[in-house]
Amino acid sequence: MTTNHLDDPHTPVALAGSLTQLREFRSADGADAFAIVGDDKVTRHLSFDSRSRDDTQAMIDSAVERAKSRPRTEYYLGMTRLDDDRLIGFCRLGLSGVRAAKLGYAVAAAHWGNGYATDAVRTALAFAFGPLNLHRVTVAIGPDNPASQKVVEHLEFAREGVLRDHVYTNGDWRDSVLYSVLSDERSRRAHG
Repeated sequence: MTTNHLDDPHTPVALAGSLTQLREFRSADGADAFAIVGDDKVTRHLSFDSRSRDDTQAMIDSAVERAKSRPRTEYYLGMTRLDDDRLIGFCRLGLSGVRAAKLGYAVAAAHWGNGYATDAVRTALAFAFGPLNLHRVTVAIGPDNPASQKVVEHLEFAREGVLRDHVYTNGDWRDSVLYSVLSDERSRRAHG
């Protein structure tokens, strides 16, 4: 599943699921990324407002640079279909606390409903609880995003509660529903 060697900081991360691949961003991904983070239909569910073309390119270039930092504090990866290397989304594991990460993901609206988010999150979790040896992964989802809640519930995340006025986006405060999954829960399900 992974072609990454965590001991070698020069080896880029490339993770293959059954429908998607998660790979390092490239500067050339800017235009495809804009179709995601420049689309109000997508960003209304994210923790930031839609971005301009220039802001999107700066976001991609910054992600490319952060991927070179050691120790690495995040794995912000582009999502592609297995049969095409063009960006259709992203998935991010932001390392936080002790053996913990915050998960984030998005898929371009043109690709909604195809199982790409579920596959990418499943792939990211295998990386988180395998090579990264994490204990806990959390995700905060807007209460008006039932499709995303369905993704994590399908992957057996536990709903922990509501974070009130958690993010300020689109000119207003928004709550988030907090979900988590623990490594021992994943291993029990795999062996149960």
